[in-house]
Amino acid sequence: MNKRHFLTHLALAAAGAATAGTGGTALAATPVKQRANAYDAALAGAFEAREKDWRNGAVVYQVLVDRFAPSATLDAKRYLYPAPKVLRAWDELPRAGKYLPDAKLWSHEIDFWGGDLRSLMGRLDHVQQLGADVLYLNPIHLAYTNHKYDALDYQVVSPEYGTREDVKALAQDLHGRGMKLVLDGVFNHMGRNALVFKQAEGSAQNPYRSWFVFGPQYEGGARTWALAQNLPELNLENPAVRDHLYAKPNSVVRSYLRDGIDGWRLDVAFDIGPEFLAELTRAAHQEKPGSLVVGEIANYPKEWFPAVDGVLGFTLRQIILRTVNGQIDAPAAARMLDRMVSETGIEPMLKSWVYLGNHDTSRLATAIPDERQRRLAQVLQFTLPGSPNLYYGDELGMLGGEDPEMRAPMRWDLATADNAALDWTRRLVKLHRGERALRVGNFRLLESQRLLAFERFTDRARDAVLVITNPSLQDVTDTVLIPDSKIMDGTRLVDQLGTWTGEPLRVQAALLQVTLPPGGTLVLKPDVSPPGGYTNYKRVQ
Repeated sequence: MNKRHFLTHLALAAAGAATAGTGGTALAATPVKQRANAYDAALAGAFEAREKDWRNGAVVYQVLVDRFAPSATLDAKRYLYPAPKVLRAWDELPRAGKYLPDAKLWSHEIDFWGGDLRSLMGRLDHVQQLGADVLYLNPIHLAYTNHKYDALDYQVVSPEYGTREDVKALAQDLHGRGMKLVLDGVFNHMGRNALVFKQAEGSAQNPYRSWFVFGPQYEGGARTWALAQNLPELNLENPAVRDHLYAKPNSVVRSYLRDGIDGWRLDVAFDIGPEFLAELTRAAHQEKPGSLVVGEIANYPKEWFPAVDGVLGFTLRQIILRTVNGQIDAPAAARMLDRMVSETGIEPMLKSWVYLGNHDTSRLATAIPDERQRRLAQVLQFTLPGSPNLYYGDELGMLGGEDPEMRAPMRWDLATADNAALDWTRRLVKLHRGERALRVGNFRLLESQRLLAFERFTDRARDAVLVITNPSLQDVTDTVLIPDSKIMDGTRLVDQLGTWTGEPLRVQAALLQVTLPPGGTLVLKPDVSPPGGYTNYKRVQ
């Protein structure tokens, strides 16, 4: 039974309990108002509980530490980038390099720009003023490459970035701003240069031998992630490995949580598997109740919970992108979204990250060069159930293609008051954070033949947010059914984005007729207290 059905069942059961022993069925004997109040009470409790959980609907800002802010102490740490590593100037752009067979990686993986945790802390005002609730960092543990997905030692912060004390200071600073800190956990594999792997590779009798999987069937002699020779996979079936990663009190997952971080984003979580993910999540929650575990799971999200709290929304991202570029029409997109939310459950959906671009994809402005389509995609990102995940620089309209181009240094010269992309992003963040229904509300489709339309709603009529979009290339006039029994006939709907220039929109017997241009988007709220002193919402919450 999903959450929506459970709450309905709970409400009806509560209403029925009040009429026990009346001789008739509970539903028939219970007054309509009593049933409605019981239903509302059950829903109200659910939304209030969600509001107390920071993980629901949080706005997440993602940062590559090496590329976010220039270090003030760069000259003093140049020795940390010995050849063949290269330290680039901040205004240089990443370019694809050549394969280095001895190192078993590409040369652009060891190009650096010198950012660190201290320089990041100096730019937190930008992240906070954008409206982010959570700062998420790509891996910061000791590793050879710039991306740090090839861990050498999880318990040590890469010296180019700083120390564990810097992590504690960053967490404390963020908490003082009312924000949270999430780190990237790369626990499926380590780096070939890790001392434990070198020892294991050198001797079959070494105690670390069983931490990895060796055999002649593997190129290079060991099982590696996605055949990347620099990334030998950990043998998670070995209890000692799990003890080191998350099971023991001094483990990686638990010790960083004690340092002050608030959660983990797990790299290639689908490879870790549900059983070990569930163990890791339980360990994190035991160490720090209310901490967040988000899995990078490209699969359909159904059935990956409660092994993780949320997922990185690969499926949702593809639905959004393919809808705005015309590969999926509005009715099909509506069916896909409705099915995914229904089968996944609203609770894990709210904790899942809704992203349009990150360190593995082309930047948003490059992936969707048409501004109309891009803005439509962003509206969906901030209004569909979940936690919007912003990749540093996308709010500024930074460009960047495939790896490594999307990992360019932050363009601070673009962070100006007249930057239209930044202004639009701030408006969407403010909208999302300011609307209870967008942060913690349920989801249901609005009936439409040609438009993609849905509602985010709570137990209160005044919270309802109606989202109506036209992803097609033609003007569309359609009649939309609003299946919300609390929205009164004649209610004026107020545009929240300031994009509507037509006649005032009003609900007529739960129907709304609207004409939208290509890429047109409406985010509407009911006006429950019109001027003049009279409201027909006086007895409807």
